[in-house]
Amino acid sequence: MRALVVDHSAPGRLAQAPVPDPAPGPDEVLVRVAAISLNYGELPKSDDDDSTGTVPGWDAAGVVERPAASGRGPKTGDRVVTWGWNAGWAELRAVPVDELAVLPDAVDLQRAAALPVAGLTALRALRRAGVRPGHRVAITGASGGVGRFAVQLARLAGAEVYALVGDPARGEGLADLGAHHLITDSHDIGAPIDILLDNVGGPLLADLLDHMAKDGVAISIGATSGEPTAIRPYQLLANRITLTGFQDSGNSAADLAYLVGLLADGRLQSPVDWTGDWSSVADAATALLSRRIRGKAVLTLS
Repeated sequence: MRALVVDHSAPGRLAQAPVPDPAPGPDEVLVRVAAISLNYGELPKSDDDDSTGTVPGWDAAGVVERPAASGRGPKTGDRVVTWGWNAGWAELRAVPVDELAVLPDAVDLQRAAALPVAGLTALRALRRAGVRPGHRVAITGASGGVGRFAVQLARLAGAEVYALVGDPARGEGLADLGAHHLITDSHDIGAPIDILLDNVGGPLLADLLDHMAKDGVAISIGATSGEPTAIRPYQLLANRITLTGFQDSGNSAADLAYLVGLLADGRLQSPVDWTGDWSSVADAATALLSRRIRGKAVLTLS
């Protein structure tokens, strides 16, 4: 089969190459991949890593070509969205039945492909924080994939949503997704924040801790700023703030099915901002790394 592999000599550090077909385990289905999406964290960024020749890819959607030998999970011909650590950017993917969801007719493969990492991260981070109706929720990096899903899911949970972006242009469409406030400067936050979902890190995270309510919860999801965060201990102690790191993990089937249901019902939008054939992966990767994509980049397999 063909796949996208890490190649530091290629534009975008990714290139198509032939690789062996996957060999599904007894509780895995074999999926013919039709669409993939890119996440900032999985893109190769340095010549110093040792991933040359590996197949990356966390998000993929497609059609089941061979069901699991165990008899569990979807059947041949079912359309599915899948999650996993790597190996998604290929024509075929072996996926555990606990890491996928069957798609209803109302959800196309391209929108579904944008869902797993970003949607699950937003959903589970808000759940970890204990979001409730009336909470004030601030989301940094709100223009990205996780941010745009988090804005919608926080609004659905009944929260008052503060979407923080680097400039107003990147915040386009966030009000339509449910943001009550579009913020480019943390000093414009007018009320204490109950929950902070931080995708940026750096000085912004440290500054926002001063805007937290008593017993507030801050969830660190990422650090796309690449800058250190200088936190003063009494920033946390004074208001009994909980600061915790979060990274999505497996057993995603139920949560993926829940998110797919929201998509099918029209209560959640898949924030796809860039689409193209997977031969244009270098363009997509460059656009994502340079912050020119608002939401998700999705590629289809020709």
